[in-house]
Amino acid sequence: MQDTDLQLQGKDIQLTACPTCKQITSLTEEICQRCDSALRVRDTLSLQKSWALVITAAILLIPANIYPITMLTKQGNIRYDTIFSGIIHLVQTGMLPIAIIVFTASILVPWLKIIGLTLYLSAITFNLPLSKKKLMLGFHIIETIGRWSMLDLFVISLTVALVNMGQLLDAQPAPAATAFALVILLTQTAAKVLDTRLLWDRLDTNDDTNRTP
Repeated sequence: MQDTDLQLQGKDIQLTACPTCKQITSLTEEICQRCDSALRVRDTLSLQKSWALVITAAILLIPANIYPITMLTKQGNIRYDTIFSGIIHLVQTGMLPIAIIVFTASILVPWLKIIGLTLYLSAITFNLPLSKKKLMLGFHIIETIGRWSMLDLFVISLTVALVNMGQLLDAQPAPAATAFALVILLTQTAAKVLDTRLLWDRLDTNDDTNRTP
């Protein structure tokens, strides 16, 4: 015999966690007695908010990769670089390790974040038969590595601040920099606003419950 009963959740025993201070509180309370935050069993609207943010980020990722992200003026000649052309330029100038870091932070990580968040949100929305524990692990990885996407913008800001010699040599951010910054902001916000407890309300009994022989 195998026990196929779902694991008990907090709401099943009339308990919930404060969204601010994480104190466990009875569902009969409307306000957390520790920090005075409003208590909710689940924030169902967070799913729609997260979907809207991820879709917007996916749309903005296209101009962020197509349009120039930097404009370099050297002795009167203006050169525009996209994220990809900048990486190629780094490779051609012998800075392969830096090119790999920029590629990872500026191209690989943003795409993986959007794909990962889309998969996570789809698992909740359509109740996909996926391991929720593995999805949560991926979600925490997305939250951890997401901040490193700012590396490209950090390099641009340093370049603009340090390289300013008029028409002889000048560096400025181009239109794609704004789109790229918004992609990072929106994906990070999408991960933050989502109530991850929604995923555990739809546990897959095949691989997410404790089973005993």
